[in-house]
Formats: sequence, C-alpha cells, structure tokens
Amino acid sequence: MKILLIGSGGREHAFAWKITQSAHCEKLYTAPGNAGTSALGENVAIGSNDFEKLGSFCLEKGIDLVVVGPEEPLVQGIRNYFEAKNELKDIPIVGPGKEGAQLEGSKDFSKQFMARHGVPTAAYQTFTKDTLEEGLIFIRKQELPIVLKADGLAAGKGVLICNDYREAFREFKEMLLEEKFGAASHKVVIEEFLKGIELSVFVAIDGSDYVILPEAKDYKRIGDHDTGLNTGGMGAVSPVPFADEVFMQKVKERVVMPTLHGLKKDGIPYQGFIFIGLMNKSGDPYVVEYNVRMGDPETQAVLPRIKSDFVELLYGIATQRLSKYILEISTFAVTTVVMVAGGYPETYEKGKPIHGLEGIDETDSLVFHAGTTFAESGEVITNGGRVLGITGKGDDMQDAISNAYGKVKKIQWNGAYYRKDIGQDILQVLK
Repeated sequence: MKILLIGSGGREHAFAWKITQSAHCEKLYTAPGNAGTSALGENVAIGSNDFEKLGSFCLEKGIDLVVVGPEEPLVQGIRNYFEAKNELKDIPIVGPGKEGAQLEGSKDFSKQFMARHGVPTAAYQTFTKDTLEEGLIFIRKQELPIVLKADGLAAGKGVLICNDYREAFREFKEMLLEEKFGAASHKVVIEEFLKGIELSVFVAIDGSDYVILPEAKDYKRIGDHDTGLNTGGMGAVSPVPFADEVFMQKVKERVVMPTLHGLKKDGIPYQGFIFIGLMNKSGDPYVVEYNVRMGDPETQAVLPRIKSDFVELLYGIATQRLSKYILEISTFAVTTVVMVAGGYPETYEKGKPIHGLEGIDETDSLVFHAGTTFAESGEVITNGGRVLGITGKGDDMQDAISNAYGKVKKIQWNGAYYRKDIGQDILQVLK
C-alpha cells in the first residue's frame, strides 16, 4: 500500500524505519520529513498542518493509509477535515479526531475526563487570569513541590515543578499574565506532586479493541540527574524493570480499561495511539498525562522491540481490525540518547554540519534523525533543537547504554549536547 506519514521528528523517522520493513509498504511518503526519512521514501514539502494540500496529495498519489505522527495536526482536526470531504473520507487514518485529541490538547479537559471516569491521577484545580487570586491562595495551601501545567500544547515544555512558594507564585503569574507559553497558558492547572518513578505506556486503539505496546521511561530535564529546564525529551529506555506483570495488570485494570470505557461513554470515537504518562507510586499507577500519539523519544526505544509487522498494526488501528493483530516483542533492551543543539530548550542555532553519521552498524545501534535537513551541498545539517536520537540495543540494559553512548561519541557538530546519565537510574534498580 501507499502510505503517507505526517511529521518531521525522530518519532517519524522511527515510524518510517519500521514501516518500510513491512512487505505491505509499496511506497512511503513523509510530509515534510527530515534528512533521515528521505533515505527511506520520498519527502514531501507540505507542512503537517496544511490539511488542504495534504488532502490533495492523497488524492493525487492514491494514498491507502495516512499516519499522523505529531499532536498538533490531531488537535487542529486533521481527521475531521478528511472525514468532512467526500473524496477523502474513506482514506484510513491513524490518529483521533479533534474531540479525542483534547486529551492532550487541554490538560483541564483530560483531568476532568480522568476524574469523571475514575482514572487515578493527582489532585488538581484549574485557574484563568480572572481567577488569579484564587489560584495564589490555592498554591499557598499546597505541599511542596508544586506542579504548574499550561493547559494547551507547549511542545513538552509547559510543565513546571516549583520547589518553593515564591517560585510558584512568580511562574503562575508569568504563565497567566505574561503568556509564558503563549495561548497554551491561558489556563493553568495546579496539580499535586506525585512522588515515585515515571514510565510511559503506549496503547494502540481501533475504537473497540486495543493492544498495549512495550513500555518505556523517558528523561525530560535538560541536565543530568533530572536537573534544569523541561524539554521535549532527552532520552528513553525500554523495557522498564519495575513494569512487571503485576504492575502492568494494575495499569490495564485501573487505567487502560477505564480510559477506553470513558471514551465510549462520552461518545468520543478514537482510532490511534494513546500515550499514558504514569507515575509508579509505591507500586500503584497514577496518570500524569495523556498524549494522543506515540512519544518522542520513546518511540525510538519502543519500535525496535516490536518484532511483528508494524504496518499491520497501523492498518488495524485505522480499519478496526486490531482484534486480529498478534503483537510480538523482542527481549533485548534499548536505550535512546537524544543529541540536541547547544542552548536548547532555549535559544539555539541551526545549520551546523553534522559529522560521523557514516558507517553506523544497525546490529547494535540506530540513528534516528529529528531536527535535520540537507545543505545545498548535500551535507546533513542541524535544523532543530533536538537533532538526533541514538538508539543502542543490547542483551541487557548495560549493553544497550554502552552501545548508544559508543555511537554518540562518534557524532559531532558545533555545540552538540547530550545527557550523560540516560538509563543509569534503571541500572540502580536492577542491582
């Protein structure tokens, strides 16, 4: 089949890598793609949110399946656009409609959804500019640290963990009064801080049936030992040792099933992925957040562990045939280290030539492109904050970490930065 993959990040390169391994993939197009996806199919110069051009392209090329990678086109309603057009409505799509995408598009919506359907999560309250004073009073009543979340999409950076009240007051005011995260912080959710170990669980949903994919743990802060600013993600590992059979059964019964029942009860059709950010709090799962797509960089750690045909999974989601899909998972461990531009997640430069990409041996490591493009000379250059995801595979987590960092050290550009401690906490758990 002819497949259109929408997006340009590391997640999309990982998708493209896995899709093109399937005998079902006749031709892959990626819009807009990056330097990595160009080697696996054809990049198309159409933005992820340009629904009209994407629709016309699907008709022109006879696309059989559309896979939406990032959250923004989902929140803006790409599925709704296709379904409203007679000529497009029969093209199978992986990704929920606008209403389902609110689970990620609005933190307040998702918290209300969880409360309504009994999904365990942190206590919270939502405030606007008009209720600023009430919010300041609410902050004063909370135990430290205090979690502030911008309601809307903020590229993974709209969550602040404040360790004292003065910081919380200042950040809360900046979010609401100075629009620190733009329109995303017109509403702010103040949330109880959950103590525990985070992990991510990914569920493929076709509207009635579901498949739980391999779990992962990601690393959000820019600095080693989880210090500094939040980012879109600095690394990931899979599997997660504490996500054993007992814990995952709790996740299924207390989180996955209530979420699916809630979608049905609320009349929200959903065909796509749900990424469930969880906190393991003394052996019990609590939902930190929902995302309505696969994670980035978690996808780069999860997909290498899937042995079964990925296109069959995607097509099963889009055509409500997941009940027939048998998921096979490899037993090896995976570690992904994200290499970023100097200055990220704040101001950074683009256009830096990347050296050392040649001769990567895929038996023990993979290089997934995120913020990359080509210079006029054909050289691969940086084109974003998160530039590459280096994924190491190994018989155990130590091997996977060593293989990832072995390749990281061979790749260079002016200002390249990466965390040095990805997976080290997992090694401590395994001791």
